[in-house]
Amino acid sequence: MKIAIGSDHAGYELKKTVYSWLERNGYKVNDMGTYSDDSVDYPDYARKVAEAVANGEYDQGVLLCGSGVGVSIVANKVKGIRAALAFNPEIASLARQHNNANVLCFPARYSDSETIEKSLENWFAAEFEGGRHQRRVAKIEP
Repeated sequence: MKIAIGSDHAGYELKKTVYSWLERNGYKVNDMGTYSDDSVDYPDYARKVAEAVANGEYDQGVLLCGSGVGVSIVANKVKGIRAALAFNPEIASLARQHNNANVLCFPARYSDSETIEKSLENWFAAEFEGGRHQRRVAKIEP
C-alpha cells in the first residue's frame, strides 16, 4: 500500500516518527513535505497529499499539523477526499468503518507517537462497513 504523508512545521518532528513506523510496517511512503521545522503554510502540504490520494497516485494519506484541524479542512476541499481528524485509536477505526476516510489527520501538539501508531494500526486494520454508512458517504460528494 502506498501512503502519502505531509505536515507543517508543527507536525514535522512527529511526522518523521510516523514515516519510520509506516516503513517498518511495510508501507511504501512518500514524504511530501515539509522537510524542517521552519515555519510554513499547512495548506500547501495538505493539498499536495490530498490531491495525490484523490488522483490515485497513493492509496491513503496521513497529515499532521499543530491541531490537525487545518490540514483536515484543506484536505476535505479536494474532491474525493474524506479526511478525518483522529485523536485516538477508536476514532481512527470509526473513520474507516463509518466514513471510509482516505486521509487521516493528527494534532501534533496534542498527540504522541504511541497514540498515533495505534491509531494507524486501527485505521489500516478496519474495513468500511458499507450499508447505511455507504448511503451517508454517498451524500458527501456533490
